Amino acid sequence: MIATLEGPLWLSAIRDAFSRRVVAWETSARADADLVLTSLEYALARREPVPGELVHHADHGCQYTSVKLTTRLVRAGIQASMGSVGDSYDNALAENLWMLIKTECIRGRVFATRAEANLALFEYIDGFYNPRRIQKRLGYLSPIEYEEKHYANQATTEQVNLKPRQPVLTS
Repeated sequence: MIATLEGPLWLSAIRDAFSRRVVAWETSARADADLVLTSLEYALARREPVPGELVHHADHGCQYTSVKLTTRLVRAGIQASMGSVGDSYDNALAENLWMLIKTECIRGRVFATRAEANLALFEYIDGFYNPRRIQKRLGYLSPIEYEEKHYANQATTEQVNLKPRQPVLTS
């Protein structure tokens, strides 16, 4: 929740556990299932995951346990995951993101409007965090750099593993 003079602005974000990249985020004046569902739809459109290969981890908030969200997860072939109530380690990746946003983007600022806060979040998440904020666990790369390096290495490995075609002999 981000405080503004217009009232609260709620942030929903989906973070890739592999690269720590925020793959989708959305804001709203209400913390409801529609907010979470919108960020999920953006993440699905951006990443196009293979059904059965993705886990969506969330806490026990009513927006995450809603029929709307759980139905959409099932239709997309995404396994829902929720930790035990009161266990801060279960949701550490999300809590880490909220702490970073509060510390590096929000703390000490007064937002007159939700639009102003939304712009600050855009500048932070899409302009700094994903492309430029280095992270020790990613080998001192940003989330985008880490993904790019991974996929470049993967492409190189796949090329090395390709067998050359054998010439077809005809008579």
